[in-house]
Amino acid sequence: MTVDRRMILSGALAGAAATMMPATSDGATRPSLLPLPNRPPPISSTERLGRIRKAQSLMRQQGVSAVVLEPGASMVYFAGIHWRRNERPTCVIIPVEGEIGVVTPFFEEPSVRETLAVPAEVRTWLEHEDALATVAGWVRDRKLASGVIGIEETTRYFIVDGLMRNLPGAVIRNGAAVVRGCRLIKTPAEIALMQYATDVTIAAYRYTIPQIAAGMRPADISAIMNRAHEGFGGASEFEDALIGEAAAYPHGSEKPQIVRSGEIVLMDCGCSVEGYQSDISRTFVFGSPSKRQREIWSQVQKGQQLAFASAQIGVAAGDIDAAVRSYYQSLGYGPEYKLPGLSHRTGHGIGLDGHEPFNLVKNEVSKLEPGMCFSDEPGLYLPGEFGVRLEDCFHMTETGPKWFSTPSVSIEQPV
Repeated sequence: MTVDRRMILSGALAGAAATMMPATSDGATRPSLLPLPNRPPPISSTERLGRIRKAQSLMRQQGVSAVVLEPGASMVYFAGIHWRRNERPTCVIIPVEGEIGVVTPFFEEPSVRETLAVPAEVRTWLEHEDALATVAGWVRDRKLASGVIGIEETTRYFIVDGLMRNLPGAVIRNGAAVVRGCRLIKTPAEIALMQYATDVTIAAYRYTIPQIAAGMRPADISAIMNRAHEGFGGASEFEDALIGEAAAYPHGSEKPQIVRSGEIVLMDCGCSVEGYQSDISRTFVFGSPSKRQREIWSQVQKGQQLAFASAQIGVAAGDIDAAVRSYYQSLGYGPEYKLPGLSHRTGHGIGLDGHEPFNLVKNEVSKLEPGMCFSDEPGLYLPGEFGVRLEDCFHMTETGPKWFSTPSVSIEQPV
């Protein structure tokens, strides 16, 4: 493999490698799996209260009386509650004024309170009762039952249906404008957590790639990366490895894959820190790259840099995708989403969810603003041969985009 097998953490990541393991049989040294230094603090209750106030300001502007959330990233974002979706609804209600409400099953209340991070009135319902009637009762007691009730956009339909049944005088509509209006713009505290998550994933790549050996299967590579993510201080989210032809299919193939000399290896990996996610892809060759592999890799690298350069304040997200797609089409790929070429969007939003609105995709008219965060991953896929994807994330500053991770320099030096 052309990657330097003695490569260890450097720069800001070096502190995690202060204690080294003994040299392995190939003479390489491996960094100990210790958490990276300078982990940022969790999101504070003060910041969450500020988010609620911002949501309430947007609600007043939009004529919304309350917003209802169920478990997921938005509930974590506003209330800090880490809970799961199941057939027993737990809901958070954000009123246009005052503190929030939480409705949860009676026997779940102690557990739900463990992560509740802001003041709230908690109401419970018993197993034989209608959970949505309890939510509606909270709304009625706040004299909001004849207003507009916004529903977080990923909420399951049975909750929407229950609210419509129990609040016949309300207007039930999509609350995405309020929720997105808050979550799309990341604060410095959020950016810091995403940066740390990115640093963990880069450290994990630097730990994993030198250990890839002939005969390994995707699961073997993923297992090393998983251990590294956890050891360097992240919570594992995904560690995907695609080998050879499987790399031509963005989300892989069930066909058997094995590392051989001259084969493309495409890795797509991410972790989370306090819920905030990283998402980084690297493509390299085990052994010596062919002329064709180098050519395709270089074209993808240029596409990634073109997307980054196009990502400026006030630019429509669709224009970034168009710039990359136009370049690829000038090389004979496509047209548009056809293969061989770029069959998926150029990038996606990222934060508490690995994929957040909005996307860098054709016809997306939303414009980039400071604080927004995106992936940049315009791969090229050649069915029957191989694929190349280089993915790094960036956040928008007042003066333009800033990388979370330094993109690959060459096919021989993925990290």
